[in-house]
Amino acid sequence: MRLRTPLALLGAALLVFVGPPLLSEGKGSDTGTQIPGLRFMVPNTPGGGYDITARTAAKNAEDAGLTHNVEVFNLPGAGGTVGLTRLVGEHGNGKLAMSMGLGVVGAVHTNKTPKTLADTTPIARLTEEQGIVVVGKDSPYKNIDDLVAAWKKDPGKLPVGGGSSPGGPDHLAPMLMAQAAGIAPKTVNYIPFDGGGELLASILGNKVGFGVSGVGEYLDQIKSGELRLLAVTGAERVPGLDAPTLREAGIDTEFTNWRGIVAPPGISKNEREKLTNLIKELHASDEWKESLKKNGWNDAFLVGDKFGDFLDEQDKRVDSVLKELGL
Repeated sequence: MRLRTPLALLGAALLVFVGPPLLSEGKGSDTGTQIPGLRFMVPNTPGGGYDITARTAAKNAEDAGLTHNVEVFNLPGAGGTVGLTRLVGEHGNGKLAMSMGLGVVGAVHTNKTPKTLADTTPIARLTEEQGIVVVGKDSPYKNIDDLVAAWKKDPGKLPVGGGSSPGGPDHLAPMLMAQAAGIAPKTVNYIPFDGGGELLASILGNKVGFGVSGVGEYLDQIKSGELRLLAVTGAERVPGLDAPTLREAGIDTEFTNWRGIVAPPGISKNEREKLTNLIKELHASDEWKESLKKNGWNDAFLVGDKFGDFLDEQDKRVDSVLKELGL
């Protein structure tokens, strides 16, 4: 998460690979990216940002010939901390990794889990992504001004939905948005969903007043007209989308999310290097670059110990923001 307000956090990324059975060694044999039996865990439900990024990266890795026959599985629960606990419990397993992001950092704090990201092996941060404020096509709110006016009148009666637990990006974004609009964060009625798929159904079913998510999760629904995009949360407008930034709408805050990948603790140096090589080669591929552009994701590549330092920084900042917001 990156904020240019006093509450700054930084942002974006995640990844997972799947592919058909290995027919030939291909390019991956030359770059040390083939890891037979590799499994990737997505710690939330299908349809969310982690999952979408995972499936996109899976096809990219296959098309680039980097790896094959990798299993991807979802293990949702408690904002990603069920998956985190499982990952940490797989000490020394060099054939398992987990996609994750700011939502897992926040969930560790709000769920007070004994296992944290400091217990994992950091591999890479991949992407940064703007948040979006959306409503269903039949919503009475035609623009962000309409929404904020109604929200100010009675915050508790206008529920906002997000695909992350309290402390995650879809929670922090509307809380910071509320604070900047003059609404006390404690009065906001936030309803968490375990991923963007569950959230989408609630927005379309008018079970929440509006939703906050990542731009890449709902591009198809926005373009088809099922969802109405009211604003984006980053510093600049998203190319191809007709919506102002929060600052353009008079709400003085800015927010982006990030996603990355971690492995279990205790893996060997060689295993970490092979997994890191796979991520580096994927990042350098034309297929991945095209996907970044298509999905509105920003490149935020950071590997190894530098990513570990970033995770530590994010942990401290999330704790600080939650305290400052009184949450």
